[in-house]
Amino acid sequence: MSDERLRRVRDRVRHFPDFPVPGVLFRDISPLLKDPAAFRTLIDLLEDHLRASFPKIDFIAGLDSRGFLIGPPLAQRLGIGFVLIRKKGKLPGPTESVSYALEYGKAELEIQSDAVEPGQKVVIVDDLLATGGTMRAACELIKRLQAEVLECLVIIELKLLKGAEKLNSIPFYSLLQYD
Repeated sequence: MSDERLRRVRDRVRHFPDFPVPGVLFRDISPLLKDPAAFRTLIDLLEDHLRASFPKIDFIAGLDSRGFLIGPPLAQRLGIGFVLIRKKGKLPGPTESVSYALEYGKAELEIQSDAVEPGQKVVIVDDLLATGGTMRAACELIKRLQAEVLECLVIIELKLLKGAEKLNSIPFYSLLQYD
């Protein structure tokens, strides 16, 4: 992977101390999305990684909502479909849902019951991995539909929060890591 390409992406991540609460350093991808050359570089890097890692992928599954920003262009580049994993109550028709714990409370994710078929190979994408609860819930949904999670893929990993550990044996890849 080119250090120059990775630097171009990293330079477009903005940091906001004490957001949304004191003590949190928020990693903002908005500047990355605003810069077409940097965003193209991001998708290039993710595409290169997936093509080198997996000979066959059936779908990219994106997490609500920032996974919806990187998943579709990545799926298009790979010539495959994109499926939605959304917050509860946002998808029509029959769905599968899973509850998971948040730092303060619970949340639910859903996927349409016919989004993927048994045996299909899926990569789950999101912008950031923090504590890993949302990504783990997304993996559970894909497994309930009897599809295979090839990898969980994010732009940013907050390593101190050890979210990748919650994914157990599921392969995980992050483009940028922060302590």
